[in-house]
Amino acid sequence: QVQLVESGGGLVQAGDSLKLSCTASEHIFSTAAMGWFRQAPGKEREFVAVISWSGRKTYYKESVRGRFTISRDNAKSTQYLQMNSLKPEDTAVYYCAAARAAHENSWYSGEDEFNYWGQGTQVTVSS
Repeated sequence: QVQLVESGGGLVQAGDSLKLSCTASEHIFSTAAMGWFRQAPGKEREFVAVISWSGRKTYYKESVRGRFTISRDNAKSTQYLQMNSLKPEDTAVYYCAAARAAHENSWYSGEDEFNYWGQGTQVTVSS
């Protein structure tokens, strides 16, 4: 059974940093593009960032580019989202997701392209 388990959420002030982690079952992680999505209260879930299976390709939502960094450690079957200069509008439940990748450098940004999802971790940024 594939499992994605997020951790690292919390309550911080604007300008602070947080680092989210997501550990996946090894058999899916090794050939999956890994992504982060978020859902704010009353809004639809949206794409945040993605990293290819190889780790060489990344892509970000425009509003987080330059503040957030996605990375992965394939030996630990874990991906990360380093979030700096957090803003109140970053408040949301953050979800880890895995997509079966066609190629080691493939990446995806659509929800329907991701096959597995974590349970989510709350990030709250106060002003």
